[in-house]
Amino acid sequence: MDTTTTEHPSSEAPSSPQSTIAPLPAGERDLRWRRLQSRGPGFRIAIVAGAIVLLVAGFFLWRHFSSYESTDDAQVDGHLSSISARVSGHVLLRLVDDNQFVKAGTPLVQIDPRDYQVALDRAKAAYQDALATAQAAQVNVPITSVGTTSQIASAESDVQNANAGISWAHQQLDAARAQVEEAEANNVKVQADLVRYKQLVDKQEISQQQYDQTVAAARGSTAALTAARASAGGAEQTIRQWQSKLTQAQASLKSAHTAPQQLAVIRARAQSAEAQAALRKAELDQAQLNLQYTLITAPVNGVVSDRTVEVGQNVQIGQEMMKIVDLDDIWVTANFKETQLRHMQPGQRTTISVDAFGRDYKTHVQSIAGASGALFSLLPPENATGNYVKVVQRIPVKITFDSGETREHILRPGMSVEAKVWVK
Repeated sequence: MDTTTTEHPSSEAPSSPQSTIAPLPAGERDLRWRRLQSRGPGFRIAIVAGAIVLLVAGFFLWRHFSSYESTDDAQVDGHLSSISARVSGHVLLRLVDDNQFVKAGTPLVQIDPRDYQVALDRAKAAYQDALATAQAAQVNVPITSVGTTSQIASAESDVQNANAGISWAHQQLDAARAQVEEAEANNVKVQADLVRYKQLVDKQEISQQQYDQTVAAARGSTAALTAARASAGGAEQTIRQWQSKLTQAQASLKSAHTAPQQLAVIRARAQSAEAQAALRKAELDQAQLNLQYTLITAPVNGVVSDRTVEVGQNVQIGQEMMKIVDLDDIWVTANFKETQLRHMQPGQRTTISVDAFGRDYKTHVQSIAGASGALFSLLPPENATGNYVKVVQRIPVKITFDSGETREHILRPGMSVEAKVWVK
């Protein structure tokens, strides 16, 4: 097959004044073509090998560039601990300066503690008083309990004794009444004998001595009747006395039965005193805390920043005085495009390059945010409109340093970094 090409006048491009390169003559082109064919198969193999090398290199380059996702929309993040006052007062000392590195527990600010020391002393005194009152109230509880038991037992015994006395007095009354009846019967007989003996002595049928004996017997019978009646009256009075004692004992017993309620009142007072002591103890603890809060210390290791407090200033509760940037716990927030998250997942190896130092750090993906950054903005986008324009969103990805990676406290939150996540 003839590969020689022949130019036709009709196929030539029209000459132009701007053209500076003249076409090669047909003979010279044929000469070059024959020279290429005369180089043999080795040249053609070299060309094929070069093409293969270029393909392999292109493949590995494609593999390399497709094995990671990178972004320069990333920065170092960290905790900014806000230091604020927990008590109000006058600032006596400012113990740190701006950009000073402090360790956890380092004193930062001293508020005048004298007012809080006075409050603490007052709370101690109030607690001691309440504690003594509570102890005294507790002592009254067992004493009242024992006294209550004894009072009830004594009142029940008095009631039993009164009932027994009434029963004995009734027996005495019955005996006295029997004696009265006997004395009345004897007196009737003796008085009748006296009347008969009077008639007989008037007729001188009996001696005067017998009559006198009868008169004496009549007088004795009258006296015995009077004594029997007096004894019966005394027995009745004894019954009334014992009944009065019974009434008094019953009243004492009723009063004694109210002792459990009185004991409950004593116990309630003791519990109230204990509650008051606990309240005073809580006030004492609060006073101690308030005194401790006058010395403000650093909660974490970090650098003092954004300090606004000065000596002589009156601070209020919750007023921010400075911030401490925790340099021991920092991470990187990288805002990747949503199209870059297809193969990204927590745990993947990453590399960050800090713009300030030109140094790379070994890191890994810790987590991926639950929403795009736009949704957390002050005015989140509203796409339910007719002028909707699709915009590729960015999703924050949290990248943390490996456990053995040292940061030497040179990284600062807000520094710009370039993040590269190896997804394959």
